[in-house]
Amino acid sequence: MDTEQVYEYLNELDDTEQIDSIANKSRRNRKFPPRNPKKISTSDQQFFQGQDDTASGFKFTYKAARFEEWWLLDSLGDFYEHKWISDVLKRVKGGKEASVYLCLPGAEVSTELIAAKVYRPRSLRNLKNDHLYRAGRVDLDNEGRQILNHGMSHAMEKKTEYGRELLHQSWIAYEYTSLERLFAAGADVPQPFTMAHNAILMSFVGDLDGCAPTLNEISLDKHDAIRLFDRILNNIDILLSRGMIHGDLSAYNILYWEGNITLIDFPQVVAPQNNKNSLTIFQRDVARICDYFSKQGVKANSHRIATEIWESRGYAMRDELDVRLLDADDPKDIALWNAQNK
Repeated sequence: MDTEQVYEYLNELDDTEQIDSIANKSRRNRKFPPRNPKKISTSDQQFFQGQDDTASGFKFTYKAARFEEWWLLDSLGDFYEHKWISDVLKRVKGGKEASVYLCLPGAEVSTELIAAKVYRPRSLRNLKNDHLYRAGRVDLDNEGRQILNHGMSHAMEKKTEYGRELLHQSWIAYEYTSLERLFAAGADVPQPFTMAHNAILMSFVGDLDGCAPTLNEISLDKHDAIRLFDRILNNIDILLSRGMIHGDLSAYNILYWEGNITLIDFPQVVAPQNNKNSLTIFQRDVARICDYFSKQGVKANSHRIATEIWESRGYAMRDELDVRLLDADDPKDIALWNAQNK
């Protein structure tokens, strides 16, 4: 069975024995509840009196296969208990790393719709070259705090079973804490609400029909292309000013909705001051954005733009684009390499 079949199998799996085995393992590895759950008001307590508000009583609209249903209950049950969400309506995006579900808010959130990003089981996640992004980053625990415990650090270094679970949690915590910092800085990112052991809740971009399309699905007129190109460059600068590089920025992870853009997918953020690959990763992010907008009629020199933003934030220029960070089978990466070596 190849990787794609495994991911498809995950959505359809309906074997009770395997479900029970994975469920028991997840309960043993469970480390933390949602961040900062608020106290339920007296009026809410009265309203919900006599109802089953536990995770086991979470009945949602989305019709999932049995394994996926269990996975959602295990990943989102705490959110339901603490009134962050009240229903799961549909899956709006499936991926190899995570799937995104459209949810209705609970009493604790003042918004119309919520996105729940639920990460795949750790054994099925394929984080290609994740060490390139993690280099120089501190490891985070399930509350987003730096891990200082030597035993935990040793387990992650050796990638024991426990260590891999800690790395999985750190990856999720990085996405959540990055969203917190960037949203506070005024960047065009979803508003983060809370995180749990395997999921993040954030504001939803789209409507009841589904998620907003990504830029790669959109053709822009010249005026909008210039406006949004400048907006994205401003976001890239905001990230760098907060000591972050997206690390995988392209038209595939920028949402377009009602004339505005929203950057998504931040687990692989790179620390520019401590990662020897940071400049090449930054140049790749900028080059991919310039490549998309060149097709929309916006002329831009990606190397010059990356250099100007990089140096304006006090970072020194180092190596050129590193071929080891490119995918030899990806035509876009091949084009980036050829463009730099003309």
